[in-house]
Amino acid sequence: MLNKILSDLKQMGGINASSIASRDGLLVVSDMDSTSHAETFAAMSATMLGAAENATTELGKGIPDRVIVESDHGKLVAMGAGPKALLVILTEPDAGLGLILVEVEKATEKIKKIL
Repeated sequence: MLNKILSDLKQMGGINASSIASRDGLLVVSDMDSTSHAETFAAMSATMLGAAENATTELGKGIPDRVIVESDHGKLVAMGAGPKALLVILTEPDAGLGLILVEVEKATEKIKKIL
């Protein structure tokens, strides 16, 4: 079921890779070309999202909905998927985030129900 969620995201276009990881950075499932990169990707994404959550909580701003990192080569979006998991995607450089964020939000709700 988790693989289907990632497959559906990739089919919508604009998304190059995605993974679901535990909150402590262990890879659950991924739709990436390289398994070793997927494990590192999951660990670093969990660290990044956890750091953002700690920072905003300490500042009294609540928990962020997502973390977005933009570069010349694409965008990385990390979003919590309940207390146990997170969903991370990599987009193409010119991908618009509007529809992608809507679909990622729907995917995190499905992941919450499964995990």
